[in-house]
Amino acid sequence: MPAIIITEHTDIMQRVIDEIKTCFDPEIPVDIWELGLIYELHLNNDFNLEVVMTLTSPNCPAAETLPAEVEQKLKLLQNIASVNLKLTFEPPWEKEMMSEVAQLELGFM
Repeated sequence: MPAIIITEHTDIMQRVIDEIKTCFDPEIPVDIWELGLIYELHLNNDFNLEVVMTLTSPNCPAAETLPAEVEQKLKLLQNIASVNLKLTFEPPWEKEMMSEVAQLELGFM
């Protein structure tokens, strides 16, 4: 599962996670949260949200659209002042980063 830093604003962070779960890699029928593509979430006391995410590969066809979709959806959430999305490939994504839910859905378990 992703590395998450949660402040005392757990209700807002849960809404952030719920919104992230509406984003799917177009080639894989599992949401990006369960895929383990979200590495970090930081929400400061001014309600500025930082998201560190990756893609399944640097050559992912969704590289142009998926991060933008995530950022746009999160910007629409109530109580979020700003969203700063950082795309990283370190560490590289591996299928072991998927949740058990995703692994079952994709037949890895």
